[in-house]
Amino acid sequence: MSEERHVLVIANETVAGAALREALERRAKEGPLRATIVCPVSVPSGGYVIYEDKRRASAGRRHERTLQTLLEAGIAAQGFIVDADPVDAVRDALVQLQPTPTEIVVSTHPEERSGWTRRHVLERIAKVAGGMPVEQVVVDLTKEGGEANVLVIANETVLGNALLERIRARAAQSPASFLIICPQSDLTMSTHPQAERRLRRALAELRGEGIDAHGQIAHPDPYAAAMHAIRDERVDEVIVSTFPGVRLSNWLRGDLVDRLRKDTGLPVEHVEVEPEQVGALA
Repeated sequence: MSEERHVLVIANETVAGAALREALERRAKEGPLRATIVCPVSVPSGGYVIYEDKRRASAGRRHERTLQTLLEAGIAAQGFIVDADPVDAVRDALVQLQPTPTEIVVSTHPEERSGWTRRHVLERIAKVAGGMPVEQVVVDLTKEGGEANVLVIANETVLGNALLERIRARAAQSPASFLIICPQSDLTMSTHPQAERRLRRALAELRGEGIDAHGQIAHPDPYAAAMHAIRDERVDEVIVSTFPGVRLSNWLRGDLVDRLRKDTGLPVEHVEVEPEQVGALA
């Protein structure tokens, strides 16, 4: 009888993907297999998260579905949700797991949508592995019918009816998760209580309607905040919310919408919110 192989799987959003499951099932057909599924929940590179529990809870649900599917397929599976960078998660797992893994599988989104690919995570894991086989499995959730990730950039307009209605309409169109980022330009302040209150109210309203939304206060300018998020996360679409016209909106004077369209290659939608809406809701 062949010796049991122990595969360490590193995945987050793609952990429930069919391509990853099939890769493990192929290995199981070759002989006894044990899989340890580790889902790193990374901290964003800029700003701080509102409702951080949302990230961990979502990862936990995906993780549980995957473990259950593997167990039903006859594969011995266990796993953990960890608050760590994926490379650190691998480093810790190789020290702590018994028996020691014999190979590593890293599951990512396709290259053009993968924050891990942009951060060269696979190459960095290969260095940590020290010669252990490392395989990348690409999971395209858009082809598997998975939910889209929509990045929303808004600050004072985050509670505007026009923006909230657009988010509701997008949520009704097809499965989608929303990351709402509120950039703050005053780098001298460590906290932004007014922005946080606005963001919490917007998130509470959307989540109360069953919409999958979480948020982040970001300190840099809106372009930098958006690009940081796109680097850290899988982003499929972008919604930018501003006051109408360059006279009222610094973001429009800075050509934010066109810059994001050009530099990200993603669909970028612009929603304008009238100032009187914000005055009534802030």
